[in-house]
Parts: sequence; C-alpha cells; structure tokens
Amino acid sequence: MNQCLVRRTAQVLCLIVLGNASACVAPASPQSNETYEFNDAHVHLTNNIQEGPSIRELLEMMSNKVGRAAVFGIPLQQQWSYAVDRDRAPTYYLHSDAPLYYYSFVDARIAVAYKSLSKEQQKRFDPMITGFNPADMYAVDHIRRALQTFPGVFTGIGEFTIHKEFVAGKISGETASLQNPALDRILNFAEESGLVVLLHNDVDMPFANGEHEPVYLDEVKALFKRHRNATIIWAHMGLGRTVAPTKNYFALMDQLLSDPELSNIYVDISWDQAAKYLVASPEATKQTAELMRRHSDRFLFGTDASAPPNQAAYLKTYGVYEPLWSILDSETSRKVRLENFARIFDNSRRKVRTWESLHSKDSVRAAL
Repeated sequence: MNQCLVRRTAQVLCLIVLGNASACVAPASPQSNETYEFNDAHVHLTNNIQEGPSIRELLEMMSNKVGRAAVFGIPLQQQWSYAVDRDRAPTYYLHSDAPLYYYSFVDARIAVAYKSLSKEQQKRFDPMITGFNPADMYAVDHIRRALQTFPGVFTGIGEFTIHKEFVAGKISGETASLQNPALDRILNFAEESGLVVLLHNDVDMPFANGEHEPVYLDEVKALFKRHRNATIIWAHMGLGRTVAPTKNYFALMDQLLSDPELSNIYVDISWDQAAKYLVASPEATKQTAELMRRHSDRFLFGTDASAPPNQAAYLKTYGVYEPLWSILDSETSRKVRLENFARIFDNSRRKVRTWESLHSKDSVRAAL
C-alpha cells in the first residue's frame, strides 16, 4: 500500500479513536539539546528588495550554533521610484521616501527553498507565511492557499506588522489596525489550523516620553484576548528602534504575562534594536532577567537577522545579549534559548499537518 495512504489512514483512525487531532501526528523533530547554543525564533531570509542568502547558505551559518530556525522573508518590498531616488537604488525601507508594498511571491520562494533541502535539513527549519496584507479581508485566503499549495512546509504566519515606526506610514493603501476585522479573520484561521503567529506591533508611539501608558498596549491585549486559542508570539516585546520602554514597562509586561486570559501569548527578544533597551545597563539587564525567571516558559530568543551575509552578521544579536545570558540561571536560559522554541513550534507543526491532512480535498480542488 502507498506509504502516504497508510499514513493518512492511520491519522484518520487515530482521530476517530482519540478525538484529538494534534495527538495523531508524530512529533516533528526531536527536542533541541545543548549541542546547539540556541534556536532562532525570528530570521528573515530576504531583505526589503527580496535579496538574501540561499537557505543552504543560512544552514551553513547556523552550523553547530543554531539548532532550528523559524524562517521567512520580508513581505514589504521597497519601491524603487525613479522620481524619488533617480539612479540610487534603495535597499532598505529607511533609504527612501518611496512607498512599500506587499510582495506575496515571497512565500512561494520560501517554500521552494525549503523543499530543495533534504528531509534531515528540513527538520531544522519552520517556514512562515508572511506575504499578505493584514488590512485585507482576503488575506486569510492567501494564507489558506499557501498551506494547500505547499502542504508539509509551513508552521506559522509572520512576522507581519500592524503598527511599526516608520513602516506603517510608508505602506501603500489602507493602514493596518489592531481593530480591523481582517486581522481577526487571520487569527481566527490561526486558531483553526494551529499556525503559530509572529506579530509585530509597537507597544508605544515613536519618541514617546515614557511618562504615559503605552498607547497600543490596551488594544494589543484586547486583540490577544479575542483570540485565546491562537498561539501568538509578540515580536520584540513591543519595542523598536525609537520605541523605548516606559518607566513601568517591566511591571506592565509582568501583568500581561501573569494574566490567565493571556496564557497563549509569548514574547521574543529578537532584534538588536530591542536589545539596546533590554540590556542597556546592569539594572535593565537585571529587570529583563527577573521577568524571564518569573515567566520562563513564555520567552523565545531570535536574531531578527535580515538577509545575513555571513555567520558573524547572523549571530550578532545573540552576542549583544551576552550580559543577559551571563546572569540568567541555567534552567531559564535553556528554556529561552532552546526549549520554548521546540515546544511551541513542534506543537504547531503537529496541528498544521493534521489540518492539512483533513483539508487535502480542498487542496486538490484549488489546483484544478
């Protein structure tokens, strides 16, 4: 009998007997161990003009340092407007006043790159869907089609952006919002399919004075509570290049992570622009470490490297966090660097593969 048919029959029988879809798929990969220094919850294979290393080159950069990586492109293409930049081709969103636009082909490129790897190499990557406009009610259809066109590939969606300094205002068309039903449709589908969500939303406005409550915090929490069955990773813990922690920032994060209605929320400490605040001083490093100890199951590390040209560039952010690694207790450090990633992404892999197996007829219909 065909092995795929055997596997599918076993999954259906398991579903009938156990009534639990996520229990009916074999673990995606072994738990990462200390042979690697960290798993990377946030790495962009491409940059704002869709250039970057091959996935094999990234694998070489990971070497024996990085066990697994959640890998995705950047969904926003920087327009090269001759009227604005003449012959100077911009390569980054801060290099031009020309707008950004959504580049949906990025997901197909990531999928093809992943499928070019051997089965063993694929175990080290969790590709993510990111080439959609979160202000578009049809965005969820793009995500569903990506799963059905490339079954067995994707584990999650993101990193995608709602409010981000200097970015949101450059995107052509409607501005994304935390209250837009299009975003709710996306997260509803994440709940249905098991896709892990990596969401970028600044906690505050740029250059805020830090005296007030962060302007987006209440909306972010309301969104999270509307989707308590979705696994959501809040990128950079809401910080950014010019979005600094407020005076009571760590207390607010402690409240959020202590809220039983937000037990589905995780945070990553990716990006050197977040690190410059979280390890800015011995006191800031201590506060970050204490928050992690209190919520050791809720933090992930990511590089947020964008199209890294070499291993040194790829590992840069990990090195910036050295003051944090040096004061964290070994158990918390291991969870943040390795174990939380493996638990969260393995769970999502199982759920998504089950969803795909149960919707394979839809995939065939879509291809006709």
